Amino acid sequence: MQTVLSSLVVDALEELKGRDIAELDVSRMTSITDVMVVASGTSSRHVKALADNVVERAKNEGVRPLGVEGEAGSDWVLVDLGDVVVHVMMPDARSLYDLERLWSELPNDLGRHEAIGERQS
Repeated sequence: MQTVLSSLVVDALEELKGRDIAELDVSRMTSITDVMVVASGTSSRHVKALADNVVERAKNEGVRPLGVEGEAGSDWVLVDLGDVVVHVMMPDARSLYDLERLWSELPNDLGRHEAIGERQS
């Protein structure tokens, strides 16, 4: 699901050589956001620079980030732009959390108790 905002995000990541950029349409899975963009950086400094570039480009287009988490020396920075959430990660963190797999498929049809986290007897 390519949107104007997600295109801007991808361009900002590509501009600073973000790696393995993936766009995930999560609009059917959550009401929190429509698109998640995941990218890798080569170092903590690169991860921060990629996230900073996304924020700067968004602001230049009149989009104020709702939040940025994990900036200082982190191997994962999240930029919340509302309709698009951006995850910039070091390869090890990306492999560990595997967000693409997590968000790529709708969950199985769970019973009500399982869906709200209660144990079934």
